[in-house]
Amino acid sequence: MLTINFEPFPNLETERLLLRRVVQNDVNEVFALRSDKEVMQYIPRPLAITIADAAAHIDTIDATINNNEGINWAITLKGTDTLIGLIGHYRIQAINHRAEVGYILSPKFQRQGIVVEAMKKVVEYGFKEMKLHSIEAVIDPNNIGSEKVLQKSGFKKEAHFIENQFYEGKYTDTVIYSLLNNDNYQN
Repeated sequence: MLTINFEPFPNLETERLLLRRVVQNDVNEVFALRSDKEVMQYIPRPLAITIADAAAHIDTIDATINNNEGINWAITLKGTDTLIGLIGHYRIQAINHRAEVGYILSPKFQRQGIVVEAMKKVVEYGFKEMKLHSIEAVIDPNNIGSEKVLQKSGFKKEAHFIENQFYEGKYTDTVIYSLLNNDNYQN
């Protein structure tokens, strides 16, 4: 079984990005992401209606980190502290050495390779520091952008479940991509 400890919080750095802890000062940017119908269209979660909804989401992120149950980073461009997205490990299965990765990015910054760049560092952290054996991503099969991110990040399609999720009065499909921590990992 994995033993995970996110203290002190691990800031991660790439060529263009600094991945840092999400703080309450990010509430407006988190609200902008979580209230945007386009950004949230493939994420089966309620839209944020108020700033308080975004603040509660940040509180949930904090509690998850503090309880070593998951970790989220704010995606920021180097030279600015403004949150442009979120990325992290969710639903950690310590007994299986597996976690789910998820991400969300402001439309203004999409299609610039930012999530792929952040993903490389988050995957590396998951394998090297968290000692994960595998990382999965669960996406809507219509989310072509996310599928491309995963493929560019070395993930392989593992399963396509038909109408396995009921959300907002309808059944939807989910697709699972995964990446194993083995000698072939060269991301």
